[in-house]
Amino acid sequence: MEAPLRENEPQTKPELPSSGLELAHLSVEELKRRLTFQTTHDALTGLPNRFFLEAGLRAAIQKATAEGNVVALLFIGIDHFKLVNNSVDYLAGDQLLREVASRLAACIGSRDVLVRLGGDEFGIIQIVAHGDSAISALCQQISGAIAEPFLLNEKKLYVTCSTGVAIFPKDADDPITLFKYADMALNRAKELGRNNSQFFSDELSQRTLERVELGNALRASMGKNQLYMQYQPVADLQSGKINSMEALVRWEHPELGLVPPPRFIQIAEESDLIIEIGEWIVRRVCTDMRDWLDQGMENFRVAIKVSPKQFHDPLLAEKITAAMREMRIEPGMLFLEITETVLLQDTPATVGTLESFKALGLDLVLDDFGTGFSSLSYLKRFSFSKVKIDRSFIKDIASNGDDAAISKAIISMAHSLGILVVAEGVESEEQCLFLSQNMCDEIQGFLFSQPLLPQALSELHRQQRRLPEHLLRLQKPQRTLLLVDDEVNIVGALRRLLRGSDFQILTANSGQDGLDVLAQNAVDVIVSDQRMPGMTGVDFLRVAKERYPDTVRIVLSGYTELQSVTEAVNEGAIYKFLTKPWDDTQLREHIEEAFRRKGMADENHRLDLEVRTANLDLAKANRRLEELLSQQQQQIIRGEVSLDIVREALQQIPLAVIGVDDENMVVFANDAAQTLFENTASILGSDVDHLIPDLPTAVVENGCKRCTVELGDAFYEVVARSMGHGSQSSGKLMTLTPYKTVP
Repeated sequence: MEAPLRENEPQTKPELPSSGLELAHLSVEELKRRLTFQTTHDALTGLPNRFFLEAGLRAAIQKATAEGNVVALLFIGIDHFKLVNNSVDYLAGDQLLREVASRLAACIGSRDVLVRLGGDEFGIIQIVAHGDSAISALCQQISGAIAEPFLLNEKKLYVTCSTGVAIFPKDADDPITLFKYADMALNRAKELGRNNSQFFSDELSQRTLERVELGNALRASMGKNQLYMQYQPVADLQSGKINSMEALVRWEHPELGLVPPPRFIQIAEESDLIIEIGEWIVRRVCTDMRDWLDQGMENFRVAIKVSPKQFHDPLLAEKITAAMREMRIEPGMLFLEITETVLLQDTPATVGTLESFKALGLDLVLDDFGTGFSSLSYLKRFSFSKVKIDRSFIKDIASNGDDAAISKAIISMAHSLGILVVAEGVESEEQCLFLSQNMCDEIQGFLFSQPLLPQALSELHRQQRRLPEHLLRLQKPQRTLLLVDDEVNIVGALRRLLRGSDFQILTANSGQDGLDVLAQNAVDVIVSDQRMPGMTGVDFLRVAKERYPDTVRIVLSGYTELQSVTEAVNEGAIYKFLTKPWDDTQLREHIEEAFRRKGMADENHRLDLEVRTANLDLAKANRRLEELLSQQQQQIIRGEVSLDIVREALQQIPLAVIGVDDENMVVFANDAAQTLFENTASILGSDVDHLIPDLPTAVVENGCKRCTVELGDAFYEVVARSMGHGSQSSGKLMTLTPYKTVP
């Protein structure tokens, strides 16, 4: 098929006639032309389609070869288009694709070709000179054009795109291979977080080949016992005890060794293999839990991470239920960790799955909170018991103001809703102390324990391992003084002076050494010299104030630099300035006063933590109460619906049915009863003895009786049944069946 090299504008497609009469008026050539257009062009945008692309690319390669140029094949994908499409109606989604096509058309040159590959993906064929930077420039231009807001349904919508590029003849010399390489580059761009451009390379090809081989090996490992479980304890920051543990799958390849979990989990997630692995994990965890229970282990809970694809398995709840039932595991012992990406597709199916988990008695944890499209609405709408702060915010939490602010905001937000907070990746006491002092509830990381095999975990639990007391919330830590002076004899003299005091003394011989000590220890009071090599005492205390604002900072110096000291005092970096030589008694008094000042601040902080802890308990109780009220309301609604169904069913029964309360008053009469007693002024509210005068007293009082009564010229069998067997109803239900012959 001969393809023109200029196809960059959406075209008005020739419509096929809709009736035989119109067909009759078309020439054979016109009909062929229209059929060809429909075959080679996209119906939505009017652009050439994937079928056209191969022919267009062959033509471009021939032309570029003749001219000594190169051909770039670009594959462009709209990022998260499914989510965008779900946020608007389908008409708006189609309009978005048409506008994307128009913007892409405006980016390319007269010799370039634009096609729609299908779905949210487009392709561009570009002919450029060797060494030309036009390819990179086009990628940047496309990214900028798509990033501009779209106006759909009078609302602004922001989207981004990812681009993969393959080049002739550098990467391949045939269209099919170029297709494959451009697609691989596009997938790589998506793996790297989307909203970027990636060029194909030999490294990418090798990486893709390795991924395929690793995927095949992973599939084969399922039947070879290469997968196993480890469990990482989660410690409570109030009691210090092991509160729960997270189940972590591991893969030991016979040749590659231990394969990093992020590497093989991502491969499994890209295929349906993650569902099979997830099912294996659930069964394995329940088996390990049964073994622990049989060994006498008590008071433990295990968290299982649910991948996005596994979450959408319609049989997931049934599989979990079956595994727990088989191993006799109580639902309260197991909870599920859900990532934020699952909640992006906020559909009835998502809500239904979460509700089915809650109905099973499984608690839910929102994992990696803060790394994706975090939203307070997730925590408000879905019944999560905990949120986990991602390890990326914990690494520098004690020194990075942004990480600290984000973590504190997550804790405050979650606690206001009665939700507990777990910090992942805690590896140092400094991190733990920050989290403990800022109301985090639990920690997980190498500081407490690395992931352990089941038997080692059982032993750790048996030993009742705990966090050290000084790391716990509401615990009063040991008082600590830090002395910083570059003169060793001065430090020695100060230590001798303060010997016997009820506080720990740490020392450092430079500002940087002092910062290193602060990074490893909780310090209350700092006494620093002013003139030190590398960093003055004032500069050191400024940094200390920024990183550890709760410390009380004192300068002890024989030199007075009025301006720098005054500025430091005004900034709050220095609490007091003392001079050398010092008076022993006065110096001890100043240090004790600094400790008292720090003690008052600590006590205020402790009281604040107690109040916030009480507020958290109250919020948790309110949240639980709201859940119970919601469940009761749902039960009431279901009861009302059931009652309406029963009433309608009774109305349709051809026999006369009446309902009588405990006072023998008629409270219900179906259509047949209304017809039977049509001469009675008011059936509802009348006494049953008045309605049926011949009704025996035993029937009225006891129910479950049969009798015959005469009404008018006919005889009826009356059957009365007392209500309340297996329900909270009362009264009696009576049916009146006419006799065909006189009894």
